[in-house]
Amino acid sequence: MEKTNFDFEAFKKDAAERIKKGDTLLGRDGVFTPLLKEFLEEAMDGELEAHIESGDSPNRKNGKGKKRVKTPVGNVDIQPPRDRNGSFDPEILPKRQKTLGVDLDRQIIALYARGASYSDIRDHLMDMYGLEASPATISRVTDKILPLIQDWRNRPLEAVYPFVWLDAIHYKVRHEGRVVSRAVYCIIGVNQEGFKELLGMYIGESEGSRFWLQVLTDLHNRGVEDILIACIDNLNGFAEAIETIFPKTEVQLCVVHQVRNAQKYLSWKDVKPFLKDLQLIYKAATKEQAERNLDQLEKNWGDRYPKVIESWRRNWPRLSNYFQYNKDVRRIMYTTNIIEGFHRQLRTVTKSKGAFQSEEALMKLLFLAQDHITSKWNKTLAQLMIIFGDRLKLNL
Repeated sequence: MEKTNFDFEAFKKDAAERIKKGDTLLGRDGVFTPLLKEFLEEAMDGELEAHIESGDSPNRKNGKGKKRVKTPVGNVDIQPPRDRNGSFDPEILPKRQKTLGVDLDRQIIALYARGASYSDIRDHLMDMYGLEASPATISRVTDKILPLIQDWRNRPLEAVYPFVWLDAIHYKVRHEGRVVSRAVYCIIGVNQEGFKELLGMYIGESEGSRFWLQVLTDLHNRGVEDILIACIDNLNGFAEAIETIFPKTEVQLCVVHQVRNAQKYLSWKDVKPFLKDLQLIYKAATKEQAERNLDQLEKNWGDRYPKVIESWRRNWPRLSNYFQYNKDVRRIMYTTNIIEGFHRQLRTVTKSKGAFQSEEALMKLLFLAQDHITSKWNKTLAQLMIIFGDRLKLNL
């Protein structure tokens, strides 16, 4: 089968007319598709001639085959040349390869990482490349990251983390035919060189101190020997779980959570004056001044809001740990804002999702999202060696 010569002048005329009509340049049946077909066939013809000339045994051309190739400018039907010996395998488009210039796996995973649905991914690949991608294909491709997730979950951690923030974020997941809530336990640490690091993400049925104990045990098994300061909300039993695994750790309860919890019990007309008095406590220069202001808060509001005052008194030992450090350290440890900010970034990616099809599907997306988020984290604190001394194990 002889190949007819490509009429470039006719192509230019036809392309100009199609462009005037508004036909697409790329995608399925694009204006430039015939040009790509010509290029591929000419390139393979040249490769075959070089292959025959360089061979040791007698060989010659043996007609043309048929092949549909998926390319960035749409599907292209080409006629790849063949040789009599069957030894020719073109480099530009190997025998068994049916896509050109499109790394489908990378495209699918990149779109999935941005929170695109299977339907969105399928439509994008069809619009851009004229490629069919079934939900099963997309799932198969995204499943390729599961071993990476397992390796990431099991990676060794450093022996000491000066700061660790622990909190959970909640998602809806389909389980046994119904939609249920799942807690994703997240842990962010600052290592001894002052860099933030996501230590892990774990999925549990609901947030509770018992599961946190399992999470902390896993951190210990992965090499963490000491956490200097752990910043958490006031989940019942959470602090005790930390101290069970890491007995030297100072637990700092989130002051912002404590303030929010107090606000829930206040009459609307008392919110502003009460919160103003609270600021005198947690923004005090010293712990002694803060405690005097706490006494004054009780005098001003104790009769009206005894439960709120009692909560501040009961939690004060763990609410006030940050007063012993300088302003730079206080700023990052008195609240869980760092991990809440991370959760907000996760929500940006997952906000378009309703209920995830499985816990596995949820973890795949969160893993890809965290990889993008954490790649932009910068150094946070450079004073750790001076502040914490012997408990750090820097290998510099």
